[in-house]
Amino acid sequence: MNPHLANVAVLESPDIQAIERTRIFEIAGATITLGELVSAATVLVAAALLSWGVTRGLRRMRSRASRTAGALYLLEKLAGYGILTAGIMFALSAAGVNLSSLAVFAGAIGIGVGLGLQGVVKEFVSGIFLIFDRMISIGDYVELEGGVRGAVVEIGPRATRIRTNDNINVLVPNSQLIERPVTNWTLKGDTRRIHIPFSVAYGADRNVVRDAVLAAAKASPFTLPETDERKSQVWLVGFGESGLDFELLVWPTQAAVKRPAAMHAAYTWTIAEALDQAGIEIPFPQTDLRIRSILGREGDEALELLGVKTKPAPRTRAAAKPAAAEPSSNDAADELMMPAEPVREEPEDPSP
Repeated sequence: MNPHLANVAVLESPDIQAIERTRIFEIAGATITLGELVSAATVLVAAALLSWGVTRGLRRMRSRASRTAGALYLLEKLAGYGILTAGIMFALSAAGVNLSSLAVFAGAIGIGVGLGLQGVVKEFVSGIFLIFDRMISIGDYVELEGGVRGAVVEIGPRATRIRTNDNINVLVPNSQLIERPVTNWTLKGDTRRIHIPFSVAYGADRNVVRDAVLAAAKASPFTLPETDERKSQVWLVGFGESGLDFELLVWPTQAAVKRPAAMHAAYTWTIAEALDQAGIEIPFPQTDLRIRSILGREGDEALELLGVKTKPAPRTRAAAKPAAAEPSSNDAADELMMPAEPVREEPEDPSP
């Protein structure tokens, strides 16, 4: 006897057919048999595998792309959700459930689920809005209320994951990114101007201060080349108690913007070295007490009247030109020059 015909005969045997027609339960007036349940499970498993494969492939493409990363992330999420939803619908149809008969039942269930899980539904809808709105995208560097700053790594169905420069993952509910103010430092891949404050002692030549600091800032590898719209500047912003208050205004690279603490420290170090090279004194808190006259006497005569002995001023040589200080090691600048870690997802379990 042909083995193939034997296998067909076994599958068509009354016992196998009886097992397939075994009733499991009833739903919406439809009787679910064992065979239909197996078919529905097969469809669900196939949909899950297809969704996992498609999203994994799109994730790999997104990790290699730069300009189209946002669009690929949107396609990845829509494809994953869409395939799973279609798989559930096909599984119900394979199980013999009349979907039209479930309309009233699904409506009642939907109301109950909506009331009981309204928080989850709110976060899910907020995540969909974030994905479509594109005002916050994967890879953007954002700052939240409270000082939390980091790169957007993942926009999930419930929360958005933000990774700080100290490798700390912060989970923020999606609704907070819509309802509360969020500062996006790199919106649409752009940079921003930063202000670095510094002070010099009174009596310093302001032009020398400006030229020295500007030259050091422009020579920094993390400063963008100047254009007509974006120029590095030095502003005199105030007269402090101990010195003149300045600000360096500079346009850093996007990689530096994503490391604000290191960027601020690197420019501060650069300014300090530039002032040292130019022989410009950095002020320190001090108080000068000046006595104009005591009983009609001033200067040394007034001090002698108080019983303070003064020494004759020693002869001084011509002021020597300050020796050029050797460049020091700027750790913050070294960190800014390190290649930024690409934003990528953690490896997932290969099982569906």
